[in-house]
Amino acid sequence: MPPTKKVLLVFLPSESGVDGARSLYSEKEINPLLGFFNRSLRTIIKQSQFAIPPLSLMILSSVEVPGVRQSICDMRFEEFPWNEKWDLVGISVQTGMAKNAFALADKLRSAAIPVALGGAHVTLFPESCRPHADVLVPGEADDLWKEVLTDLAAGILKPLYRSDNFPDLGRSRPVSKTSLIKRRYFTTNLIQTGRGCQYSCDFCNVHLLNGHTLRRRAIADVVSEVARFQQDDRRIFFFVDDSINADPVYALELFRKLTPLKIRWFGQATTTLGQQHELLKTFANSGCQALLVGIESIEAKSRSAHKKNQNRAGELVRAITTIRDAGISLYGSFIYGLDGDTVDTPAAILDFIHETKLDVPGINILRPTPGTQVFERLREEGRLLFDPLDITAYRYSFGQEMLYLPKNISLDAFIESYSTLTRKVFTIKNSVTRGLSAPRAKSAVMLFNLFYTHLYGLSRRDLQHQRENNF
Repeated sequence: MPPTKKVLLVFLPSESGVDGARSLYSEKEINPLLGFFNRSLRTIIKQSQFAIPPLSLMILSSVEVPGVRQSICDMRFEEFPWNEKWDLVGISVQTGMAKNAFALADKLRSAAIPVALGGAHVTLFPESCRPHADVLVPGEADDLWKEVLTDLAAGILKPLYRSDNFPDLGRSRPVSKTSLIKRRYFTTNLIQTGRGCQYSCDFCNVHLLNGHTLRRRAIADVVSEVARFQQDDRRIFFFVDDSINADPVYALELFRKLTPLKIRWFGQATTTLGQQHELLKTFANSGCQALLVGIESIEAKSRSAHKKNQNRAGELVRAITTIRDAGISLYGSFIYGLDGDTVDTPAAILDFIHETKLDVPGINILRPTPGTQVFERLREEGRLLFDPLDITAYRYSFGQEMLYLPKNISLDAFIESYSTLTRKVFTIKNSVTRGLSAPRAKSAVMLFNLFYTHLYGLSRRDLQHQRENNF
């Protein structure tokens, strides 16, 4: 009998943000006491409720093939296990971390360890990944990965595994959590009910990666998975769909059937939920504690310029108030720096936050991710601040650096206004107040706000460092 093939699936941390609250520029320049505080806080954040497992690797590790054993290495918490022999290492590559992924892949291959690359970056830019991989798996790999593992067991790996069609999510594919270390995460109860997005926001790549058609899992499969997950982890559930209310008929049936399980859950939705009264009531009754909603901009010109047309600005306040009145806390995500924004926009955002009593405001800077329509437009207009021909120059950060020139605001004015806005929104007093007044998940709301108070402080210092040294 041939020996069992060992496969390791690797998830890489980002350079900043919730993976560790790390300064991009000034880490070496701060005083020792503050440096110690930042390092200690990073450890707390990584071991607190801000870490969730990588769902894509959970799905792939659940694929079973005779003669193959799979493990997950989450490098937010552990070093790569170089002391073990691996027959294949699969790395999930995101564009903001592509440079680090390629460096790891090259090191592995130099040690004669075969590497398979997949993920969003491989899907959008396969040719740039080819020099760093033995195997490329672009696209959704739900079905492709079984083919990869079968070929590995037979010793006939191919350089490319690709499908011309999206996988049929109606087909039952049970997800296992056996490869996870439960204590590392806020929760291991990650559930996906479907993929795809019918909208075309130019700063988003979901519709590019997963298509414009909403594809749904069978409701019976989702309910069964929730009940099974609940047996070994009684903590919160997180429905990771980009918009859990995008198909209201499906969502209504699903959460009515989940209500008897008495779970508590978080999710992501559009503010349209404020107009879907029966669905909103069902969400609240089924245990919904909090939702992330993408507000993006309250400026009509910005929403139009970036094809964010699914929510009318005039309805946002009423929708948010309605959702909070139903007993659901809201994380409202803004993007400041869109093409219709001006130096007056921060004051409008601040008024909006006060009026709606948003529980967690997220004030983001536009990220021109390579592959998106906004990246292409800003490249053509000469407004990118990184080399558009080197897509690994793009990196993910949490509002800690400028990667483009705003249309109506000078860089100096933008950084100053963004810093002033975040300084007003995120204070210890505001964090405690929001936590105490949140409809549900009060402790989580307070912790998020406290964490953001620290992280936006890092953001302001990093932006100031960039302005003083690079512009």
